[in-house]
Amino acid sequence: MPNLPRILYYLAKAMKRAYWGKDKLRRYQEKKLRSVVKYAYDFVPFYHEKFRKAGVIPGDIKTLKDLSKLPIVRKDEMRCEDPRKLVSVEFDTNKLKIERTSGSTGQPFATYMCSAEDDWRKSIYMRANISCGQKPRDRWVVITSPHHFKDTTSIQRRLGIYAQTCVSIFSGVDEQIGIINEARPDVLDGYSGSLVLIAKEVDRRALITIRPRIVFGTADLMDIASRQFIERVFEAPYYDQFGCAEVDRTAWQCPEKVGYHMDVDSVITQFVDDEGNEVSVGERGEIVYTSLFNYAMPFIRYAVGDVGVPSDEKCPCGRTLPLMKIVEGRRDSVLSLPDGRLLSPMTFRIAISKFFEKIMQYRVVQKKRDFFEIYIKKNDPSIDEQVLENELVTHIKRVLNIDKCETTFQVRFVDDIPSSKTGKLMAVVSELS
Repeated sequence: MPNLPRILYYLAKAMKRAYWGKDKLRRYQEKKLRSVVKYAYDFVPFYHEKFRKAGVIPGDIKTLKDLSKLPIVRKDEMRCEDPRKLVSVEFDTNKLKIERTSGSTGQPFATYMCSAEDDWRKSIYMRANISCGQKPRDRWVVITSPHHFKDTTSIQRRLGIYAQTCVSIFSGVDEQIGIINEARPDVLDGYSGSLVLIAKEVDRRALITIRPRIVFGTADLMDIASRQFIERVFEAPYYDQFGCAEVDRTAWQCPEKVGYHMDVDSVITQFVDDEGNEVSVGERGEIVYTSLFNYAMPFIRYAVGDVGVPSDEKCPCGRTLPLMKIVEGRRDSVLSLPDGRLLSPMTFRIAISKFFEKIMQYRVVQKKRDFFEIYIKKNDPSIDEQVLENELVTHIKRVLNIDKCETTFQVRFVDDIPSSKTGKLMAVVSELS
């Protein structure tokens, strides 16, 4: 359960750090870095083994430049490990909060965190929103997965302080619009792909009653035209936010929109080339994260598969958090159901993430409006395919409220997942013209 006083304390500190000088911020990062590296070496079997194989001990990591001495870690490597090797021996996995990634690449993954770490994540998340103008008592509507519905505490709801009204991403656009319209949000927040679908329907109906003051989007990368469309429909500024489930918010747009402020006081962000070396300012590189707050399950030099460009520009807003420019990431396509509903790919990713312990990788391909193929690579060859297929299809139809005679899901168990037509390994795509 979130601890509101602790979140507010963390938040107050985070707001001040956003204006620290470069040297002060670097000293803070390096102090936190030394601490988390030593802790991971001493208490996390996975990292102890990684560091020993690389010939590195905690004492070798003193500055940000020393990070290059550590090996890059990827999700598929961590997914193959027993969680007991990834989590500190000081923690019991049964008593930790689990945050499952949506599996944008078709590879779901579970992250473990203690309550203090979860509160820290929330404080960093809120720093971005507040910096863009969100106020404590704003009516705040969020389109998200149902497992986030409990993120707002009962105290927050009673006091009306940063209290969310949650809308399920699994609901149809009509139902989502109904809840949003009734809530009359000052702040509209959620998965970017879902926001586009809602904006299209609001525009079609000419619903002038939905007029948030601010719109925040995350998870799905959008083109400029889509962002401008959202702003036109809602007559409100749209601010893009960036991150991953493992370490949460890592970069965000402020009202100046010069670039994305990186939350480097929480997560060190590196941009590396194919050899793992940091690229120069203005060059394109893969994003690698080192979390400064994850101790229960550390993430040190963790590559997420997204791409960005480091920037040396200074933002007119006065915040000293460094900037990045996002070039590309994982982009999926909108899915269309026979009843006319349009769904964000995130909907399918979250639904399938329930089976992450059984599925190594997956890919959903919409062939026709009423026909989907689901490619599954199992975690364990001994898993009964018929049982898994029945459970998976039943679950998808239930959470998406799809009548079994409307839509067919054909499950194919494969040794390797095929690439999309673009050559990218996308988890959810539509081949409808």
